[in-house]
Amino acid sequence: MSALSVDPLWPRAGAWPTPTGEEAPDAVLLGVPAWRTSLSPTGAGETPAAVREALRRYSPTIMGPPPLDLNAALRIADAGDVEEPDGREGEARVRAAVDELASARLLIALGGDNSATYAVAQGRRAEGLITLDAHFDLRDGESNGSPVRRLLAEGLDPRRVVQIGIADFANSAAYARRALDAGITVITLDEVRRRGVDEVVTAALRIAGGGADGLRGAGGHGADVRSEGDGDAPDPRRAAAPLTVHGDTAPPPAPGRPGAPGGIHLDIDVDVCDRSVAPGCPASVPGGLAAWELRALVRGIARDPLVASADIVEVDATADTADARTVRLAALCVLELLAGLAERP
Repeated sequence: MSALSVDPLWPRAGAWPTPTGEEAPDAVLLGVPAWRTSLSPTGAGETPAAVREALRRYSPTIMGPPPLDLNAALRIADAGDVEEPDGREGEARVRAAVDELASARLLIALGGDNSATYAVAQGRRAEGLITLDAHFDLRDGESNGSPVRRLLAEGLDPRRVVQIGIADFANSAAYARRALDAGITVITLDEVRRRGVDEVVTAALRIAGGGADGLRGAGGHGADVRSEGDGDAPDPRRAAAPLTVHGDTAPPPAPGRPGAPGGIHLDIDVDVCDRSVAPGCPASVPGGLAAWELRALVRGIARDPLVASADIVEVDATADTADARTVRLAALCVLELLAGLAERP
């Protein structure tokens, strides 16, 4: 990174202190440089350090009005990286590291590939899950293509899982059916654009938070959502049709463990974006979300007090363009998460 100017009236983001244990941080960063089980060759293990460097290019100020300096409004800490987070032993280290940071209102994990989502959400004892991702991540095995399936296998209620940005030509019919049969709510890329960011955020938070009202307004194809006139199985190609919900009972909260933060985990897979803004994501495709759409979704979701953790994954810093546009977008997602936290009621 080229030398940055120094201006006492223009503070920079990043370079936050290590947690001290004396006072609970509002937000804490944790690097989870997973890469060994990726389905495609990746240098995603280098990304947490690259994102931290990119943060220095940005101001921590949101314009408001009134303008607000996040460094002044929030206690932000950086807990460094989990060493060797891949595999069963590595995942245990991730869970332990996340658990040690339970006092933070928001934990932000810097990946690494998408396999990081599994251990981070487990360590935070998430009861709901929202993914911003072009892919279902419901594959068999243990890889960056399987974290959602693994969380469901460990007891996460699929009725509290919302997948936003699922794209045509980026998934198979078999995995689409697997999501449908499980009862996951899917809001496709096309549907995000039809409905708009604000409506999608509202619906996703209600569903992941366990609210029946959220299910009523879903618009995806979760287990209890049916297009009027459909038969027993809804057609995922008709997500824009009028919807009826059978039953008004919200899914019960997942059983928590002592000291559990609980709440919602947000998985931000940057490959949900258009390849022009995310060339450093191996699986990004032309026609994905614009950078502003991703940022708006992230901030809108992070405003909800139920959101206890998030990860930013699938960026390969070693495959990015010379201007590091993908890594910079990932860094902006960190700041959008912090902005949402600062704007909470």
